[in-house]
Amino acid sequence: MSQHEQSTKAVAVKYDQGAAPSISAKAEDELAQEMIALAEEAGIFIHKDEHLCEFLQKMDVGEAIPKELYLLIAELIAFAYVLDGKFPEKWNGMHEKIMEEV
Repeated sequence: MSQHEQSTKAVAVKYDQGAAPSISAKAEDELAQEMIALAEEAGIFIHKDEHLCEFLQKMDVGEAIPKELYLLIAELIAFAYVLDGKFPEKWNGMHEKIMEEV
């Protein structure tokens, strides 16, 4: 790899309700490209953020996300749910109103 080529990096975050989000997988270069391709095939939400990825790459697989990142990760998880057509019960049809306006 030349100096001008950037390596590909990927980190998977897992969230089980009632527990802190954690790192479930991470990879670099060809393995990261394969990880991304498999996620795309499975319809898994992919968020591209070079700085967040660099930080999460420093963590161990299985390690919980630090509290300082909870809000950011929660927003990404919530966004992924909305993209998947899942909405909180408290929205009481709010998403339907939004879709009507769009």
